[in-house]
Amino acid sequence: MNKMTVTVLVAFAVIASLFFLFMDLEETTKQQALALKLTPDDASVVKMGQSLYETHCAACHGAELQGEPNWRTRKPSGRLPAPPHDASGHTWHHPDHILFAITKFGPAAVAGDTRYESDMPAYADVLSDEEILAILSYIKSTWPDHIRMRHDLMRQGSESDD
Repeated sequence: MNKMTVTVLVAFAVIASLFFLFMDLEETTKQQALALKLTPDDASVVKMGQSLYETHCAACHGAELQGEPNWRTRKPSGRLPAPPHDASGHTWHHPDHILFAITKFGPAAVAGDTRYESDMPAYADVLSDEEILAILSYIKSTWPDHIRMRHDLMRQGSESDD
């Protein structure tokens, strides 16, 4: 085998490994999120989530969940500003398992691209699954009813995909 063939085979093996790792990661986090449902109507969970949000998230995403200004325009560093988590943002456009995975593992892991740069850290070593879900439940508790309903429909679609 020549050097070019070996290089191509190694590159293919690396890409295939990353693909299957990402698929496994996505399925694992989807199963976890489906099993650990957001509870925006549970006052004790929302209270805990709000406190954790203030400690771990508000510095970037804003005390009022408003995100950073011009959140759709890249910073000089090439990274996107922190998006809002209120109704004006896109958080509610993502199903629970994606929100959970982004928070736990960071955007690069969810994107499946280790080169993806973001100021959003992974919280796997900082927050428990219960704490992540409490934060997401708090965020969801702030959305207007019509947006919460749309997000719930997305969850139902995710459940029926299994």
